[in-house]
Amino acid sequence: MGKNFVITIARGFGSGGKEIGTALSKLYGINCYEHSILTLASQISGLDRAKFAEADERLVKPSLFDALINDGTHVTNEELFDYQSKVIRGLAASESCVIVGKCADYILKDFDNVFSFYIEAPRRFCLDNIIRKKDVTEQEAAEMITKTDKYRAEYYKYYTGGNYWTNPVNYDMTLNTEKVGKENCIKIIKAYIDMRMGDKEE
Repeated sequence: MGKNFVITIARGFGSGGKEIGTALSKLYGINCYEHSILTLASQISGLDRAKFAEADERLVKPSLFDALINDGTHVTNEELFDYQSKVIRGLAASESCVIVGKCADYILKDFDNVFSFYIEAPRRFCLDNIIRKKDVTEQEAAEMITKTDKYRAEYYKYYTGGNYWTNPVNYDMTLNTEKVGKENCIKIIKAYIDMRMGDKEE
C-alpha cells in the first residue's frame, strides 16, 4: 500500500468505535493506540503516567491539577496535551497505525496520510451496549454516557480552539453503528481507505 497511513477514530461512548478501531488494526496488521498513548507520553516527558491518565480526554480543573507536581513544578493541561501531541505526530510520521480518541484527527489535520472517522449511534443503542459490557443498570449506563461524552466534547472544543467534536467536517466520514452495523463500518472504512490510497499511488 506504499507509505504509512494513520486511521483516527473519534467515538461516542457506547457506539462501538473502540472495537472498530481494534478490528481495523487487526485487519491491516498495524498497531492500535489509545491508552498506550499515555504511557508513551509519560516516557518521553519523564512525568508520572497518572498525570496523563487524570487528564485523559478531559479538562482537569486547576484547583485539582495544582496537586500534580513533578520535581516541584506544576504541570499544566496544555503541557500534557503537548506531550501527547508529540507522541501522536511521531507515530503518524513513522508507522501505520490506528489512533482512538485523543483529538488525533485535529492534531494530524495537516498530515496527508491520515484518514479520520467519527463513530456514533443513537442513545438507546449505546445504552444497551454499556449495560451489557459493563454489567450496570440503565441509570448507571446513562450517567456514564452523559459524563464521558461531555468530557470528550469539552476537551475537543478546548484544544481545537472552539471546534466541536461531532462536526462532520472534521472527519472523512461519520458512521452510525446502529444503522450500518460494526462489521459493515469496518468494510466501509477499509474500502474508503483502499480507494484513497489507490488514488495516491496512481
